[in-house]
Amino acid sequence: MPDKSEIERRKQIARELKLKAKQEFDNSLPTSIENFKALFDYLDKQLFKNDCDHSLKSSINFLQSQKLDNTQVITEWLKDNGGSCDCEVLANVEEKFDEYT
Repeated sequence: MPDKSEIERRKQIARELKLKAKQEFDNSLPTSIENFKALFDYLDKQLFKNDCDHSLKSSINFLQSQKLDNTQVITEWLKDNGGSCDCEVLANVEEKFDEYT
């Protein structure tokens, strides 16, 4: 059984790894956290009114309405992070932002 100093050392390593993972995630974002939150809110409303058509149509519409010049980069990032369609953006990508709310 590890002693108290070993337990604390392991906790510190876990904290450092978690912080490093968060920083890497933050650095990977192709747009601001605020833009992602607004996208999730928009998709919530859109998908409440209409079923997902298994595309990123609503996500792309939102991004273009925001006049973001890197819509393609953002949609690729969404796909790489589990959001191949609008409902998957909410189901898979939004949860990655839980600690920002």
